Amino acid sequence: MDPVVVLVLSLSCLLLISLWRQSSGRKKLPPGPTSLPIIGNFLQIDVKNISQSLTKLSKSYGPVFTLYLGSQPTVVLHGYEAVKEALIDHGDEFSGRGHFPLAERIIKGRGIVFSNGSIWKETRRFTLMTLRNLGMGKRNIEDRVQEEAQCLVEELRKTNGSPCDPTFILGCAPCNVICSIIFQNRFDYNDKDFLTLMEKVNENVRILSSPWLQVCGNFPLLLDYCPGSHHKVAKNVDYLKSYLQEKIKDHQESLDVSNPRDFIDYYLIKQKQANHNQQLEFTPENLAATVNDLFGAGTETTSTTLRYALLLLLKNPHVTAKVQEEIDHVVGRHRSPCMQDRSHMPYTDAMIHEVQRFIDLLPTSLPHAVTCDMKFRNYLIPKGTTVITSLSSVLHDSKEFPNPEMFDPGHFLDENGNFKKSDYFMPFSTGKRICAGEGLARMELFLFLTTILQNFKLKSLIHPKNIDMTPVANGFVSIPPPYQLCFIPF
Repeated sequence: MDPVVVLVLSLSCLLLISLWRQSSGRKKLPPGPTSLPIIGNFLQIDVKNISQSLTKLSKSYGPVFTLYLGSQPTVVLHGYEAVKEALIDHGDEFSGRGHFPLAERIIKGRGIVFSNGSIWKETRRFTLMTLRNLGMGKRNIEDRVQEEAQCLVEELRKTNGSPCDPTFILGCAPCNVICSIIFQNRFDYNDKDFLTLMEKVNENVRILSSPWLQVCGNFPLLLDYCPGSHHKVAKNVDYLKSYLQEKIKDHQESLDVSNPRDFIDYYLIKQKQANHNQQLEFTPENLAATVNDLFGAGTETTSTTLRYALLLLLKNPHVTAKVQEEIDHVVGRHRSPCMQDRSHMPYTDAMIHEVQRFIDLLPTSLPHAVTCDMKFRNYLIPKGTTVITSLSSVLHDSKEFPNPEMFDPGHFLDENGNFKKSDYFMPFSTGKRICAGEGLARMELFLFLTTILQNFKLKSLIHPKNIDMTPVANGFVSIPPPYQLCFIPF
C-alpha cells in the first residue's frame, strides 16, 4: 500500500479515536466549547493572557466549564462561589495536584508543591510544623526578616538617590530570608553562590511564565522532542539539587538533635524518628525537592510582589503619602517596624492587601485535581481530572471590589477607616492546597515595605500618569514591566 495512503489512514484513525474519546467523556462533564482532535481548545486560549480567555469563555458556558487542553479534559472554576464550593466546601476531593508535565518529569512526585497522596500530606504537615517551630525559636523568623529589612535599606542607601532598577535588590531580600530559614545563615548580596542560586530560581519562574511553557504544558511530547527553554529548567533544578546535597551533607556532619538550627536540621531529625510507614516520605530526595519548592515559592513570588508594590506606589503618590504618614505616627523613625504594628496601621495593611489583589500574581494558581470520582453541581468529574481555578475572577469580582481594575486600598477599609477582611482575598489560593508559606510572605511584605517607606522617599523618573502597569508576562506568574526609580533618604 502507498505510504501516503497509510499515513492518511493512520491520521484519520487517530482523529476518529480522539473525537470518540472526547464525545464519550463529555456526556457527564460540565459544558464547554467544541474542541478539535488532538489540540483540543488550544486555539481558543491566549497563552499570553490565559485568565482573560477563561473569563470570556465563562460568559458563554457559566462558572463551571470544560476545556480540552490537548486531548485531556480540564474543568475550569470561575468566580468566587464555584472556587469556594470546590476548594473549601469539598476541600479533600479537590486537594490533588493537577497535571503539570514539566514538573512531573523533573520533581517526580516529591516535595510539597507538585506531590500527591501521603508524600504531599506528610511533607506539608512537617513543613507547616517546622515553620511554626522556627517562628517560636530563640531567633525567630520575624527577627530574621527584620534583620534582612535593615540589610535591604543599607543596600538601597548605596544607590545614593540615583536612578536604579530595584529588581536585583528586591530579589535578594526574600531569597536571603529563605536561606536563613533553610541554612541558618544569610548571605552577603555579593556572595557568588548566593547570586547563582538566586538567578537559577528566578530564571525558572520566568521560563514557567513564558507563552512557550503554556504550550508545552498542554502537549507533553514537546517537552521530550523539541528544543526550548524548558530544558533550562531541568538543568537549573539539577544545579539546585547538587548545591542542596552539599548543604545537607554538612548538616549531617554537624547535627545536634537536641538543638536544631534550621529547616534541614529539623528534617534530618524527623528522618531519624520516622516510623516504617513514614520512611518512604522522609528521604534525602524528598528533602532536596521540598527545599527546592521553598525557594521557588518563597523567593520570586515575594520579590515580584514587592516590585509591583513600589511601581503602584510610584503611580499613586497620594497612597504613598498616607502610608508614610501612618508609619510616622505608629512606628516613628527611631525603631524598626514589627508585626505588632500592623494591627495599628489599617491603611498600610489595606494597601498591601490591595497590591496583592490588584496585581493578580498567580492568575490561575497551580492546577488542582479531584482525588475521587466527584459529583459537582450535577456533573460527574472523574478521579484524576485536572481542575483550574481562576483566582483572577475572585480577586477582580466587581460586587466585592467596586471598580476592580482600579488600585484602591479602600477596598479593604470600612466606613470608619478600619481594616476590613474579605473572603474574596485569595492571592495564596485557598483550601487544602493554600500556600504553606502564606504567613511568611505576608510578614515579609509588611516588614520590607514599611521599612523601605520609613527610610526613603520614592521618586519616579516619569510622571505618575505615564507609568505603565501592563505585565510583560502573564502565564504562570504575572511579571511587572521593568522600571527605574530613586530612593531618596529622609
